Amino acid sequence: MHGAGHCKWFNVRMGFGFISMTSRGGTPVDPPMDVFVHQSKLHMEGFRSLREGEPLEFTFQWSPRGLESVQVTGPGGGPCSGSERRQKPKPPALPQRWKPKGDRCYNCGGLDHHAKECGLPPQPKKCHYCQSAMHMVAHCPHRPPGPLSPSHATATQGRRTTVDQYSSTTSYSPSPRQGNRHSQPSQDSSSPLSKSSPSASPPALRNTRHRSRRDLERTTGGNNPDPHPPWTDATC
Repeated sequence: MHGAGHCKWFNVRMGFGFISMTSRGGTPVDPPMDVFVHQSKLHMEGFRSLREGEPLEFTFQWSPRGLESVQVTGPGGGPCSGSERRQKPKPPALPQRWKPKGDRCYNCGGLDHHAKECGLPPQPKKCHYCQSAMHMVAHCPHRPPGPLSPSHATATQGRRTTVDQYSSTTSYSPSPRQGNRHSQPSQDSSSPLSKSSPSASPPALRNTRHRSRRDLERTTGGNNPDPHPPWTDATC
């Protein structure tokens, strides 16, 4: 369907707005109806946008969300004039504080290959900052002071040594009262029942009892020492 009207409002940054349709197919529409418009439907060159109150001609269709424009042009099918507002350009990127060094071979210092692709034999270790073989990067005199400077590392190591010494010298030791309480058992801890129980007898006494039984059986041949008990004659 074809309609005509003017731009009601348009959000330049979001890229959408609404058209106030005043006529539909040559028939006036009263009150005007709102038609949704997206910047992709505008017929114009460059940055697509609409100016508020700009006269427009368009085709539209019905959708579950309402009326939506299909193609939007200026009067007579010409391009839309658009809004004078433009989207703000992105701010320029901030200059980098440190220049990236790129990949480097840790064996020879070359920039065109890695250490695993280096054709030279293993080289002595060098300072990664000034490439000197006389010292390492932690003790480089040309390196600016930073959080990993040698003085900072020495101070950190000193503090760590002090903490280790303090933790090794300080240990928990119970008070004499607590030590006597736990080291000396109470004399009343054993009950009289435990003293009189047979299980509390020493192992040597139990072994003596077993030996006396075995000796008795060995001397009597394992039988009753009196082969003729007195009640046998009486019963006969």
